Amino acid sequence: MKDNEVQLDQLPIPEPALRDPTAIEMLRVWIAERGLHCSLHVGMYMERKNVSEEAAWGKILSDAARHLADALHEEYGTDLAESLALIEESFVRNLANPESPTRGGFVRRH
Repeated sequence: MKDNEVQLDQLPIPEPALRDPTAIEMLRVWIAERGLHCSLHVGMYMERKNVSEEAAWGKILSDAARHLADALHEEYGTDLAESLALIEESFVRNLANPESPTRGGFVRRH
């Protein structure tokens, strides 16, 4: 590692993604410089499958919420339904009244 390189605390890639040659990373989220930063694979559904991008991302985000609730249950014994309800409540509240602004731009994937 060079002196100016940062050692990132990255999560492991799930085994099924490593096995599947058609796997595609859709979302990466970081907390850095006191804010949330995302890399999004936008347009795949609209361009390749002629599917509503918004509907597809709604499914992706709801699947991620269920995975989060499952992980909290497995790691801490939380109630699945209660965790999902709290995630949904926070999601809806933060959509209506964001606690932090979204900043930055969009870079098209080549």
